Amino acid sequence: MNAYPNLLSPLKIGNVVLKNRVLMGSMHTGLEEEKNGFEKLAAFYAERAKGEVGLMVTGGISPNRIGSLVPFGAKMSSQSDCNKHKIIPRLVHENGGKICLQLLHGGRYSYHPFCVSPSGIKSPISKFKPFSMPEWYIKSTIKDFIKSSMLAKEAGYDGVEIMGSEGYLLNQFIAPRTNHRTDKWGGSLENRFRFPLQIVKGIRQATGSDFLLIFRLSLLDLVEEGSTWDETVQMAKWLEEAGVSIINTGIGWHEARMPTIAATVPENGFSWVTAKMRPHLTIPIIATNRINNPQQAENILASGEADMVSMARPLLADPYFVSKAMESRPDKINTCIACNQACLDHIFSHKIASCLVNPAACMEYSIKELEPVNSKKVAVIGGGVAGMSCAMEAAKRGHVVTLFEQSPKLGGQFKLASYIPGKEVFKDTIRYFTTMMQEYRVVIKLNTSFNINLDSKDFDSIVVATGVLPNMPEIEGIEHPKVLLYPAAILRRNELGNKIAIIGAGGIGYDIAALLVHPKSNWFDFWGIDCEIQNRGGLKMPMSEVSSKEVWLLQRKQGKMGRTLGKTTGWVLKILLKRQKVNTWDGVVYRKIDDEGLHVFHENIEKLIPADQIVVCAGQQSNDYLFETIKASGKEVYLIGGASFAGELDAKRAISEGTELGRRI
Repeated sequence: MNAYPNLLSPLKIGNVVLKNRVLMGSMHTGLEEEKNGFEKLAAFYAERAKGEVGLMVTGGISPNRIGSLVPFGAKMSSQSDCNKHKIIPRLVHENGGKICLQLLHGGRYSYHPFCVSPSGIKSPISKFKPFSMPEWYIKSTIKDFIKSSMLAKEAGYDGVEIMGSEGYLLNQFIAPRTNHRTDKWGGSLENRFRFPLQIVKGIRQATGSDFLLIFRLSLLDLVEEGSTWDETVQMAKWLEEAGVSIINTGIGWHEARMPTIAATVPENGFSWVTAKMRPHLTIPIIATNRINNPQQAENILASGEADMVSMARPLLADPYFVSKAMESRPDKINTCIACNQACLDHIFSHKIASCLVNPAACMEYSIKELEPVNSKKVAVIGGGVAGMSCAMEAAKRGHVVTLFEQSPKLGGQFKLASYIPGKEVFKDTIRYFTTMMQEYRVVIKLNTSFNINLDSKDFDSIVVATGVLPNMPEIEGIEHPKVLLYPAAILRRNELGNKIAIIGAGGIGYDIAALLVHPKSNWFDFWGIDCEIQNRGGLKMPMSEVSSKEVWLLQRKQGKMGRTLGKTTGWVLKILLKRQKVNTWDGVVYRKIDDEGLHVFHENIEKLIPADQIVVCAGQQSNDYLFETIKASGKEVYLIGGASFAGELDAKRAISEGTELGRRI
């Protein structure tokens, strides 16, 4: 018997049968606007169909030009658009899958000067003030949604998802926060919901009963003057009466000042919201956010919290997530670590999305099948993510691979990072690479240094992936017992005193600070999320909890701190540290370290930080000492990851380089 009977059971919706309960949630990839983007998108979704995903939803496609998220963004408003899309559902169907087109109007979130909204209220996350929509344009937009749905059906899609959450246009009409209208499109709930409801009714009438109609409803706005719970229940009932096939859960607006999908959010953190709605409906409802392994999904379905589960980034990380669950081999799943570094951070920087743990994501169109090779003996020196990814791919091609790791455990800097609150899931990446290396018969030698004189002769090719070493800055007294390099501070985190100075405010410095002041209170209480949803928007007063440790995060450069942090996650760290009263000082000159602590010059004043410990996070240098010696011997040798370039620690680049080299060596 399979370990996930509920997850893998079919679901019948009208005359449509889904082969399992997994929805690949909507995620914009950037391919939507690329040259030959539709062919690339077709390959992307077809790969997930091969992986047995039950139903997929595309990234957001606008019903008209004004609703596009970016200038000249993807839309479905003409026969030409329809014809371009046809390849996507065709390839998905050829591979046994089903797919819906998401229709999304950005409203005031559209990043162009012609954006619109119900009441012309500017978003705090956009520089453009929207125009208030006149009634004629509201009616025109309703027609555009209906026309887009008809075109989607003609293109071969199995249905559409109407985006009514996350603070986009339909959500803007629903919430008093953004709808200050006094006509029939504002005021009472009936008026505020008139716009999305007319869209739904029109689509159902135009497309017929066998066309899937999903509505993504914001069950928890997490902004002031959002919807009440009673209003949300009423909206869900109206949607069911109007002919919606499935309700998909939306959590939080993009402008909400608490995390909803970052790694710091508890895994499966919001299925309780879906469970609260489910008794009010007879149509299926989908749980979402931070569901990244099959056991979590199975538990949600088995407990009756939802009828389906939505996963977007986990299926970016591993397109074969579902088929591996069908094999009862969750250890072979390349688990999403919710880092956002290559997916959402790329999208918000106008780059093509990828995945830190799966560099092949969104490259399916151009990646060629591995060709047979003349088997070589390959040594990989270093068991961090660069070395492990290279060893796995090289062995997969048919090479005989031996990996040397001088420490007792694999993972390198990634292993260290897994001790940081919110990054515990990094251990799953190490588990995945370890499992797959074993699958492809990589010989793993732990507690073993590579001996150039003895070992080199046994290998045809050698890969140096020995990572980085922490920098030690030149400060008087830097050898004082108070001073710890960041690896030692992480491993000895429970032994540190109550007053700690951190030298260096890059990503590692922020991580160390978060480790030291991580709140002990309930996550929802700390961030002010009302799990009873008694208040509008699901907000309550955040719990006031200040860490018992006094921490100073110090930066030499003058100016804004945290510039190197992730675009979509860095703000979470900054808010956490601010609320925990971490002292963030820029423009610091380090004078000396002695028994009293750390002496600095800051804001034109000589200051003493009475630190019990001083943690050094002052960058890294490449640990490449083996490369030149091996190269001089005449051996075929390669240098990857941090050993090639240290910079700001970059696991994304390390895994990408390891994967690419393993596929061509």
